[in-house]
Amino acid sequence: MSEVSVIVHADPELLAPAVAARLVIRLIDAQATRGVASVVLTGGRIAAAVYRAVGTSPGRDAVDWSRVDVWWGDERFLPSGHPERNETQARAALLDSVPLDPARIHPMPASDGPDGDDPEAAAARYAQLLHEAARPGSEALPHFDVLLLGIGEEGHVASVFPESPAAYETRSVTAVRGCPKPPPTRISLSFSAINTAEEVWLVAAGADKAAAVGMALSGAGPIQLPAAGVHGVDRTLWLLDGAAAASVPPRMRSLR
Repeated sequence: MSEVSVIVHADPELLAPAVAARLVIRLIDAQATRGVASVVLTGGRIAAAVYRAVGTSPGRDAVDWSRVDVWWGDERFLPSGHPERNETQARAALLDSVPLDPARIHPMPASDGPDGDDPEAAAARYAQLLHEAARPGSEALPHFDVLLLGIGEEGHVASVFPESPAAYETRSVTAVRGCPKPPPTRISLSFSAINTAEEVWLVAAGADKAAAVGMALSGAGPIQLPAAGVHGVDRTLWLLDGAAAASVPPRMRSLR
């Protein structure tokens, strides 16, 4: 049974560096245990703030970045280098400033990649890449130490939106068309992949996230509210600012 924790920080300015410090420690611990570490990144404003805070963290250089595998939970299906791609954001905020092994960085395919503008083929390509990196004893997926997720105002995570076909997907990676937020075409891990991570961290800031966070923690269904359908194998961590936590019952909160 996954342990669920809700950690509340007063505001986004405190939340981002706190998540960054926690992430650095998690990577160090994973390397101490397994020799390598694996993180699945997300996109969005608070995620970019976290990545920038990792880059300026005093503990940054305690991580052996050459032994960190970087994956993505979802991606906007746009040309390589497009400013709206999660990969582009993460590279600018952190990845280009730490000594990662390029062979260990695994972005989702772009719309100008080998599959052209076919998101289904691009999703299958990423699923194959995951399969090739699968951990011993697994048929499809590598080990994910920590998987980061943002939360949409309507409760989407990665690019799994409420009532969308992606919410029913059983394959590890799926193409997503007709997203209610631009751009409409994306690639996303499904619940079946997300929920294999050792730890899943949901990071949210702002009053516009409060209703979705509150419903997810109150037993909402995963099809109607995808944020309610994700969990880590060992731990599910909700990392929130005070505004995003406004609808969370006080008994569930751990204040920082």
